[in-house]
Amino acid sequence: MLTVDQALELIASHTARLAASRVRLRDALGLVLAEDVVSDIDSPPHNKAMMDGFAVVASDRASTRTIVESIMAGDVPRRPIRPGTVARVMTGAPVPDGATAVVPVEQSELVDDTTVRLSWVDPPVGKHILKQGSSVAVGQCVAKAGTTVNSIVMAALAEAGAAVVSVVPRPAVAVLATGNELVSVDDRPAAGQIRNSNGPLLVSAVVEANAAPVELPVGRDDLAELTGLVTQGLAADVLLVTGGVSAGVKDLVPGALTAAGVTQAFHKVALKPGKPIWFGIAPREGGPPRLVFGLPGNPVSSLVCFQLFVRPALAVLAGVSPKVELELQTGKAAGEFEYRGGREMFRPARVDKEGRIHLFDWHGSADLAGVVPANCLVRLPSEGVKLQPGDSVAYLAIPGA
Repeated sequence: MLTVDQALELIASHTARLAASRVRLRDALGLVLAEDVVSDIDSPPHNKAMMDGFAVVASDRASTRTIVESIMAGDVPRRPIRPGTVARVMTGAPVPDGATAVVPVEQSELVDDTTVRLSWVDPPVGKHILKQGSSVAVGQCVAKAGTTVNSIVMAALAEAGAAVVSVVPRPAVAVLATGNELVSVDDRPAAGQIRNSNGPLLVSAVVEANAAPVELPVGRDDLAELTGLVTQGLAADVLLVTGGVSAGVKDLVPGALTAAGVTQAFHKVALKPGKPIWFGIAPREGGPPRLVFGLPGNPVSSLVCFQLFVRPALAVLAGVSPKVELELQTGKAAGEFEYRGGREMFRPARVDKEGRIHLFDWHGSADLAGVVPANCLVRLPSEGVKLQPGDSVAYLAIPGA
């Protein structure tokens, strides 16, 4: 069987960034820019007052001066400023020609409607003025390719006039839960039935990975039905099938995947939980192949395999990461714990604010309620380990947990 690292390398060999698309700026939030964006204007577009006050000639030492006009944000100055004169300006207003500083209103006193007395007569040149183009000049790059569009970047792109931007789209991820035993969350299970938890688990995990889920109907244990649903799911960039990938009589998913044109890359990894994982690819005309993951039916196994293999692949597809790899962190064991080994294990645990790892009681891959406190997966070696308090522990954070 492959190791976790070997499986990741094989997935990486078939995974590439999705082709860029052009979207309206309002639809770009959370996406990665595929091209540099340059400004079509200077920002600010004029010398800009940074305080409410009076635009003055900085070298003028007269305390009493004539107000020649008032300028609001959005106005265009009509008269230049010379020694002995000022213009009343509001924050954000353009500074008129000849003015070299702004004296705040708090350091002034109106004598009458056209005269002001200044208590600060020697401001330094440029005080409280933001020069034209000092933030961004015409043609200057405001955001480079590879930048994730957040609210700050969104505002900068809007200021630069980027009404339409080139981005890497969110990967579309089809989710197919399988099994005759599955019923909806709305239903009370009868004998032999269970509620479908893997579907909501994976749809939510896809959203947390900033991808776009496509939830398919539950697939029953029928080869023709499963093949049809798999074919439907292959319209997405990634297909996740959960259940039916082990070695039982009703584990029909590998056959359905093959019938739908998916080529197996590997089946089974030396991992606990998650050993039965299946991975394959489906060709796509003019682009990288579609990725197909057959995830185990036990919910915690499905969770672990998603975090180890699917989420890193989605990060590459979306342009967030250059390679399919685990972003492991290091913490300290909070108490004693023994793992006897056999296969490498990624065990649900909780890391606290001090970086201490708490390995709480957990009853295996079917114990979904037992992992509710988890916010990470601790990596334990196949040869086993006896942890003592303070021992270094590698872990993978679970986003959103």
